[in-house]
Amino acid sequence: MFDGYPVLPLCFTVCSSVIFVWCGDRVIDAYSGQNYEHRRAWVEERLLYLSSVFAIDICAYAVMSNHVHLVLHVAVDKALGWSDKQVLSLWHTLYKGTLLTQNFMRDDVLSKGELITLHETIAEYRKRLHDISWLMRNLNEHIARQANKEDNCTGRFWEGRFKSQALLDESAVLACMAYVDLNPIRAKIADKPETSHHTSIQQRIQGIQQQKEQPFYLFPFVGNPRQDMPKGIAFSLKDYCELVGTTGRIIREEKAGHIDDSQSPILKRLGLSDEQWLTLASAFEKHFCYAAGAEKMMNNFKVHTHHQRIRGMGKARTLLGGV
Repeated sequence: MFDGYPVLPLCFTVCSSVIFVWCGDRVIDAYSGQNYEHRRAWVEERLLYLSSVFAIDICAYAVMSNHVHLVLHVAVDKALGWSDKQVLSLWHTLYKGTLLTQNFMRDDVLSKGELITLHETIAEYRKRLHDISWLMRNLNEHIARQANKEDNCTGRFWEGRFKSQALLDESAVLACMAYVDLNPIRAKIADKPETSHHTSIQQRIQGIQQQKEQPFYLFPFVGNPRQDMPKGIAFSLKDYCELVGTTGRIIREEKAGHIDDSQSPILKRLGLSDEQWLTLASAFEKHFCYAAGAEKMMNNFKVHTHHQRIRGMGKARTLLGGV
């Protein structure tokens, strides 16, 4: 999926924490004891809206009681293909921009000096529109303002800056997506993926059950590789949902489970055993720090980012393979 190093990989997993605790089936503020379950819907709604503005696709997400977990695909080529007016139109849905950008969108006549400044501004906005930091910044600020307005107060809402990992190959991407989608099952607040509220897997399964097209706000599954391949996740959506469902049942029952690779086209294609897959889907975040992928990809990433050592090299070899 990420051939041609030294180009950086374009899929990332992101985690950001809020100051909530889980109590039964409710989200409770750690200090006031008030129920804030509805704020999970705020986060989900804003996140999906931002995916329509930024050149960043959402592969998987789970809005939990005390953190948000995302798998994102950065579509740099999409942002580079936007016209100047498209860039400004998108940016102005989130921010005011500058007087020059507003004048340009009104087709006002600008001087040569103003045009130079304008083009520099557009270049900066274009870069921000495929920057995960800017997406998370807008998400965090928007939710913090909503929460503070509801509480009639000011102050800190998020515990700190988000953490991110680069996903270097398709095995890492699929395993991390399953890890994110199974968050509620591991936390014992849902029995199966279709009852896991505020998750991408619930949205995808509902689409299948209702015989609708895939949710437009999620990066689509586009089937197995072929000529004239559309952009998306190169696996079958049905196969993925079935694999996540089977994995979730094994995790929920807390028993030694088995997934026959002959019954799972995804595992067969990735060359992963059921033991490797279950370890990844249960504790992906525990085993990797800056990046995740097969050993060769991890070594390439280490060279490209000038790290002397990368945590997770041993797990990359045993869980994701050496090639």
